[in-house]
Amino acid sequence: MDLPVLTAEPWADYGLIDSGHGRKLERYGPYRFIRPEPQALWSPAMPDWAADGEFVGGSEEDGGGRWNLEARVPASWPLAWQGAGGAVRFRATNTPFRHLGFFPDMACHWDWMAARVGVGASVLNVFGYTGVGSLVCAAAGAGVTHLDASKKAVSAAVENQRLSGLVEAQIRWVVDDALKFMRREVRRGRRYDGIILDPPKYGRGPEGEVWELYRDLPELLALARSLLDERSSFLVLTVYAIRLSAVAIAELAAEALIGLGGTITAGEMTIREEARGRLLPTAIFVRWERLPS
Repeated sequence: MDLPVLTAEPWADYGLIDSGHGRKLERYGPYRFIRPEPQALWSPAMPDWAADGEFVGGSEEDGGGRWNLEARVPASWPLAWQGAGGAVRFRATNTPFRHLGFFPDMACHWDWMAARVGVGASVLNVFGYTGVGSLVCAAAGAGVTHLDASKKAVSAAVENQRLSGLVEAQIRWVVDDALKFMRREVRRGRRYDGIILDPPKYGRGPEGEVWELYRDLPELLALARSLLDERSSFLVLTVYAIRLSAVAIAELAAEALIGLGGTITAGEMTIREEARGRLLPTAIFVRWERLPS
């Protein structure tokens, strides 16, 4: 089985500056931040890290950690990403969950998805969070159904749509439990040209529904298969649970997507470090695609 490595390269508004000793130094627009990174087992390239803030890890009892920020860091600020399908803009913010309101390693998928949707294509983005993937597909001409259980995340996604100048784009914003919504879509006989799945390890729906990756991922993929057909073009699944193997996820996807044809690729996602060009692993992925005939 081929297990490639996908790499998110630095761009104007984001870069992994350096990493090592269990931490990473990143730039988000004009600001630089330090965050924990267990997979950075090596030594940093730079002796000193000047930063505008650092996330200090803690116990689960105190919320998992806290940000120590300089006074000049605002509550949020705009960033941009220029892709093949067009430019999108979105706001960064220092969240209590140690990330900054979007996942930069997902950039390795954005152009790939945009190239597989055309005007009028339909895309479902499950666990869509603040909507960058949805906006990338919308900028390329697709109609998007964006699904997330967090009303706050969807509100941020709507603001990112406005910031990107895509207010006329066909984006349907849905606050719902992922499995409940997808079951209803299957019963309705809906289909999509592309599906994006970015599930967390654990999560809760708007009515307290519990999501557990190891338990619920097989059903998630089975429902996705029911929403794809012989005219569909892609599925992207990303998994940040390090205990899982890319081989295991690929075999599960192959079972779930049987009968669709096309090809399945699985491997690791990484971000390229600017200091020495080292690759920092972040997640595993599965891509299914049907090449045009």
